[in-house]
Amino acid sequence: MTRRAPRRTAVAAVVGLLAGALTGLLTGCGPAAEPAASPTTATPAADPQPVAAERTTIRIASLRGPTTMGLVGLMDDAAHGRARHDYQVTVHGTADEVLPQILQGQVDVALLPANLAAVLRARTVGTPAAVQVAAINTLGVLHVVEVGDTVSTLADLRGRTVYSTGKGTTPQWVLEHLLAAHGLDPTTDLTVQYLSEPTEVAARLAAEPGAVAVLPQPYVTVVTSQVPGARAALDLTDVWADAEPSSQLVTGVVVVRTQFAEDHAAAFDEFLADYADSTAFTNEHPDDAGELVAAAGIVPAAAVATAAIPGSHVTYVDGPAMRTALAGYYGVLRDADPAAVGGALPDDDFYYGADD
Repeated sequence: MTRRAPRRTAVAAVVGLLAGALTGLLTGCGPAAEPAASPTTATPAADPQPVAAERTTIRIASLRGPTTMGLVGLMDDAAHGRARHDYQVTVHGTADEVLPQILQGQVDVALLPANLAAVLRARTVGTPAAVQVAAINTLGVLHVVEVGDTVSTLADLRGRTVYSTGKGTTPQWVLEHLLAAHGLDPTTDLTVQYLSEPTEVAARLAAEPGAVAVLPQPYVTVVTSQVPGARAALDLTDVWADAEPSSQLVTGVVVVRTQFAEDHAAAFDEFLADYADSTAFTNEHPDDAGELVAAAGIVPAAAVATAAIPGSHVTYVDGPAMRTALAGYYGVLRDADPAAVGGALPDDDFYYGADD
């Protein structure tokens, strides 16, 4: 007679798998890493693009995770000599590694969390290190994940315990704003328990039948593939769109040093066009893009990257639409904690190319 393994043993096995799969997303605090050589099977552009501007070196700093998924086509073109400019991309583990490079003029373009771009603007406006935001590259990546089938709206969280990360940062502010929009007070109508790392949240989902959590992509993809009965119940990007139709939930943006954009306006605009094409490649060819994402060390496994791309809301939005989306989002963050956007909403000059 076969005996069923104790639940704690099964949980330990699942958590071990999750920890292994997620390790690459939790590390990377060392020196900047050059992107790994990418497969030659995925070729976003068959031929080099025509060059209107003088060929320019553009130094780009990015972060591991969804905010860089849309960049991999451009990175592959640069690695194989197809890019019309000299795109030098480094991928980093944390934003703390990138900010000094921007402030010291060591990089020209950076892919950063949206609120950090506003904070950086507040700290640098009127100085040689001043920055502008040029495009939105990632909408919301947060999802409500449950082990079960009881959550179809945020109102279903009443009386529940919800596990999350990000206390005192954007995940908390976004969740609390959306809960309030659904008539829920996070201090009385439900319990939100903030844990330090996504792996801890994953462990709770694996250990507790009926558990509910808020997780970002690509953790959502890993958890739903490894924890029996786990499913992505709500995409908070869609929930935000219903609650705040005049703005969007934004995760990542493209920031440029204002001096660089002024000195190399034509080349920078060509970079933005190439980046928009790269984003389209990621969304239209997720299998190929997933291979490149894994090769660049952005996500630890190609299959995870491919599966996570649709829920990561990789996008390219610039101009007035970018300003409208970000201004509304920043307004929500400012109301939650003014320090989240540097103390006040960014000035109009913050938005590159957004003049009406």
